[in-house]
Amino acid sequence: MDGRDQGFQDDDRTRRRKGEPEQVPVGPPDGARAAADATRTGTVASASGTDAAGTTAPDDGSDHDTRFFGQPWALAHIFGVEMWERFSFYGMQGILLIYMYYTVAEGGLGIEKATATGIVGAYGGTVYLSTILGAWVADRLLGSERVLFFSAWVIMAGHIALALLPNVWGLGVGLILVAVGSGGLKANATAVVGTLYSPKDARRDAGFSLFYLGINLGAFLGPIVTGALQSSLGFHWGFGAAAVGMALGLIQYSFGRKQLPAASRVVANPLPANRRGLMIGIAAAGIVVLVLLVLTGVIRADNLAGVVILVTLAAAIAYFAVIIGSRQISGDARSRVIGFIPLFIVNVGFWSLYQQQFTVLTIYSDERLNRMIFGWEMPIPWVNSINPVFVIILSGVFAVIWTKLGDRAPSAPVKFSLGAMIMGVAFLLFLPWANGAPNSTPLLAIVLILFVFTVAELFISPPGLSVTTKLAPERFHTQMVALYFLSIALGTAIAGWLAQFYNPKDEVPYFTILGGIAIVLGLALLASVKPVLKLMRGVR
Repeated sequence: MDGRDQGFQDDDRTRRRKGEPEQVPVGPPDGARAAADATRTGTVASASGTDAAGTTAPDDGSDHDTRFFGQPWALAHIFGVEMWERFSFYGMQGILLIYMYYTVAEGGLGIEKATATGIVGAYGGTVYLSTILGAWVADRLLGSERVLFFSAWVIMAGHIALALLPNVWGLGVGLILVAVGSGGLKANATAVVGTLYSPKDARRDAGFSLFYLGINLGAFLGPIVTGALQSSLGFHWGFGAAAVGMALGLIQYSFGRKQLPAASRVVANPLPANRRGLMIGIAAAGIVVLVLLVLTGVIRADNLAGVVILVTLAAAIAYFAVIIGSRQISGDARSRVIGFIPLFIVNVGFWSLYQQQFTVLTIYSDERLNRMIFGWEMPIPWVNSINPVFVIILSGVFAVIWTKLGDRAPSAPVKFSLGAMIMGVAFLLFLPWANGAPNSTPLLAIVLILFVFTVAELFISPPGLSVTTKLAPERFHTQMVALYFLSIALGTAIAGWLAQFYNPKDEVPYFTILGGIAIVLGLALLASVKPVLKLMRGVR
């Protein structure tokens, strides 16, 4: 899926303070895949992990319970809250765009399509921007487990607002709450899973595989349920189902969170008490500035995607400048960060196309796709459930391939370039049906295109966070992870901004230009592999 879920390993920073071996964050951003850990470690996770259960020493820091498919029972609680959060997140996103541009008579808000797609892109970008805030709060104030718990409440409140509050105010309040809450949960769920295992626990990869299975199950089921309710009862029933799903996850997690290890609640780098007032003041000032910008019309619904793009771009440039300009890193570390810049650019390009599943593809499914199956019309959001199925099937296949190849596997720059080019090919595959009559594109064509989307994703998403952590200077580990998420935030916001140029009556230029740009971007990186690897100083 779009990028689905990740973690800042706060427990790893705690271990470093104690002098224990450093670990790296595990799992790609929402596009979170079981292949991520297998790619990073060179191992293949078993389906359930039962064969690996109980293989570590009793005093190694792992939870040796094996009641959840050979994994610690505490994993079931994180699995549940994350599955239901993904259910609610993708369930809501599946109906969000059409809710905005459908007419009031159709149950929507009647917002112009170009503005609506921009809002979707800005919202998606803000989710990934919020992961940085969620990680900071966990690292400095509350610890990962508490941030996860409180974020789930914020998410549920957002879905309730979408379901119950009327008009554009309900949309605004709901999206802000869901974006902030999802960012907090995304930034910390994987970190909490990491606290269940010691670095050498043989069940670790299988545990993360099981966790990511929950993510994709939720992503598959969410649009199915909300789409069925929206088409039969109305949009607010769909948003209500998302709220109920998050409530179910919260109920399960509330009963089980006490079983999580103390490491999940550790505040890795506590903010000194004498600085808390300053941070509160900065946060309050930021909120006041945002409100003033909205009230004065500087930030509007029709330029929201552009605002998020500019803010994200400025943040990314600032991060790069701070890390590269630091005197606290070695020449090799500085070179590796510079080597990350081409990967950052290609990643932005990839996500700016991939995330159009929730903008252009939604409009395409509404206007161009033939959704009739034996006389029954499939709800539009169900198209968003196709990708998770392919992810579940193919992530294990890719893990096996990379493991068997071992040192012969393509380097990260090659994987990134192939992912971008395959994504470009996916856009070109729309061309045989371009400019067709309404509902003229066969459903199997979209299934094929989304299959190619998934293949592209598995080339670029699972290795993404892994290579980022390998290239990160020790003193800027979290900042480099933040940079990776900023590339996804930027790509997601651009996806919403680009959608304004999509014209259902003349689709050829749109799909041709964007597909061609992605292919050229991939070819440029492929041609630069040797100098990029030289900059990466031994990291592949």
